[in-house]
Amino acid sequence: MGHDSLLLIFVKNPIPGKVKTRLAKTIGDVKALEIYHQLLAHTHQVTQKLSVDKAVLYSDEIIEDDIWETKKYKKYVQEGSDLGKRMLNAFKSGFSKGYRKIIIIGSDCFDITAKIINEAFDALPQNNFVIGPTQDGGYYLLGMATLYSSIFKNKKWSSDEVLHDTLVDIRNMNGTYKLLKELNDIDTEADLPAIRKVMR
Repeated sequence: MGHDSLLLIFVKNPIPGKVKTRLAKTIGDVKALEIYHQLLAHTHQVTQKLSVDKAVLYSDEIIEDDIWETKKYKKYVQEGSDLGKRMLNAFKSGFSKGYRKIIIIGSDCFDITAKIINEAFDALPQNNFVIGPTQDGGYYLLGMATLYSSIFKNKKWSSDEVLHDTLVDIRNMNGTYKLLKELNDIDTEADLPAIRKVMR
């Protein structure tokens, strides 16, 4: 690993009513925001010691004095009208800066570990892709050693078909991929038992 490797972390600006909206429907905006702050703190803790370059990409605007220290994390704003375009632009930008391995993660996964992220970097470039699947049919991690823009197109983001459709795309281009351990994203109240143990 090292400085030819870039970890992109997609975060939402922590604004009540704007984060974890599906969760907020049943537990309210304030609690949903509290859980999102815990998810951010977990993602920060897991990524801070990784020996790769790191960038945090905010949904709306950069926050200067938050948990993401500017010494360790470069800060950008996501660009694009949907998640696919935002991810594609982030990968494009990274590859244009000369990185050879780029991995993107979100900030919705209490189960993610540094070991899993390291394993993902180790799976590149001998695989074209590395993917961390979620139980709800999406993914918590995606990595590439070369830009393949097609996998960000024609997807129903936040649906249970994202992972399946992505794998179909990869197979259609005869790409190789490594699947990591399946983890659980925190999207709805049903996912919360997974984090009760963390919150004690």
